[in-house]
Amino acid sequence: MIFKQLLEKVSDLPAFTARFLAAGQNLAQIRLQINRWVNDGKIIRVNKGLYTLARPYKKIPTEPFYIANSLKQASYVSLHSALSWYGMIPEFVPAVTSITTGRPQTIETPLGRFEFRHISKKYFWGYQQVKLNSGQTAFMARPEKALLDLIYLTPGGDDPHFLEELRLQNFEQINATLLTEFVQRFQSPKLNRAHNTIIKILEQGEGIAL
Repeated sequence: MIFKQLLEKVSDLPAFTARFLAAGQNLAQIRLQINRWVNDGKIIRVNKGLYTLARPYKKIPTEPFYIANSLKQASYVSLHSALSWYGMIPEFVPAVTSITTGRPQTIETPLGRFEFRHISKKYFWGYQQVKLNSGQTAFMARPEKALLDLIYLTPGGDDPHFLEELRLQNFEQINATLLTEFVQRFQSPKLNRAHNTIIKILEQGEGIAL
């Protein structure tokens, strides 16, 4: 495969794998050619087996949330990253934070840092597919689930001081009825304790959905 053929295949893709390129061709040879293009600076190795074109050659930007889903397929964006995307917390989030049923892991890549927190399969729900830029999509926790994931996985997350320090905003993103349903589904004493505090914070805000 020559580089022009590669561009024809992947210039409209945010990322790609060696197996995708090797359809009908020798995988070992494709991987060897990819390594050459990586060394030449034409391709960026995001992580083992996952690549993206270098900036001069790509037609679309690569969305970090799309990459997070690609790094671990059994995962969804949640916690601080999801809350920030929904505009519910004011802080800048330096890493993309996700939930996975696999092992917890932090992956450093040329495109940024990706943190994966483990959660039991019985709690792996409450997410949806959202539209990002350039036609890309990603699985992301619903606002209510992102907040509950954060509380559940943070030591002392049910402490009223922790919840107040989040400086929650844009309360219209939260559906109080759905939040209560999610808390009940968790069956977690910790989230039961946090629930009343969350409701009080929401009641002090505006636009809460009932």
